[in-house]
Amino acid sequence: MRSFSPEWAAPVMWVAFTWMGVSFLLSLALVAADLVWIFQRFISQLSAHRQILQRVLGVVVLGVTLLLSCYSVYNALRPVPVKPVVLTLERLPQGLDGLKIVQITDLHIAPVTEKGWLAGIVEQVNALNPDLIAITGDLVDGSVENLKAEVDALAKLKAPHGVYFVTGNHEYSSGVDPWVAYIASLGIRVLRNERVTITGAQGDTLDLAGVDDWGARRFSGEGADLSKALAGRDPDQPVILLAHQAAAVKEAAAQGVDLQISGHTHGGQIWPFSYLVYLQQPYVSGLHRYPDSATQVYISEGTGYWGPPMRLGTSAEITQITLKRP
Repeated sequence: MRSFSPEWAAPVMWVAFTWMGVSFLLSLALVAADLVWIFQRFISQLSAHRQILQRVLGVVVLGVTLLLSCYSVYNALRPVPVKPVVLTLERLPQGLDGLKIVQITDLHIAPVTEKGWLAGIVEQVNALNPDLIAITGDLVDGSVENLKAEVDALAKLKAPHGVYFVTGNHEYSSGVDPWVAYIASLGIRVLRNERVTITGAQGDTLDLAGVDDWGARRFSGEGADLSKALAGRDPDQPVILLAHQAAAVKEAAAQGVDLQISGHTHGGQIWPFSYLVYLQQPYVSGLHRYPDSATQVYISEGTGYWGPPMRLGTSAEITQITLKRP
């Protein structure tokens, strides 16, 4: 991807990444077949027909792998649905009751991304008439030079309270500083350990903060610094945090954040990877309240996909979060 032009890289990536997903599903099917093969040794009736059973298992493995692979590719490439989420914030001011935040995340624009796909996502988002748009990281997989023509579509995003972006881990492996500068040139406010004030029609306000990716310190720069983002704020005013990884919620709860909006996990993307996500993240997807705190966190399953163009047991989403008072 980094050594060749997109025209040459795309077909190679399609074949390699698709085979990566198919071989993973094939491995799962073979493990299941091996378990049946081991179990049959304890059943005399089956043991008498071992050769037939072996052939049946082979056909079943191939058939299941083919069906799951075809469905997974379809599920990843179908039009992205809108997921409505109604969320109660205890401290939400009256004047901001009903505030609509549309989140897109983990789009992973790359040479394999279909031309015009992002433009279609932008049209869907704008059609929802959001009050505020949040892009919570992992926007790209590649350089500005190779991908800017596709990413330009983000300039058409419109929301009265603004469009905001925070970095994900893939921005760091793709060249974070050039990308931050280019995204800002499209009229999108990049929040790097910063906050802004969102003001409602009646003058009521809340803070919107954003931090660099939780794992950014191992790449370059200062990394996530929530204390810096929240320094000097009014503690009686609610604060919403944009953070790419759900792992940031522990510090967010300690600092009194009302709501954290995250992505990163893809919901596991291909089952059963969802169970492995818990080795790194406290939550995989959906809405949760952090223990012993008033902090809520919502984790999107992602708007795009990474690697294999496949999703099994998960679904891409454009998330429409509506904030309500109790």
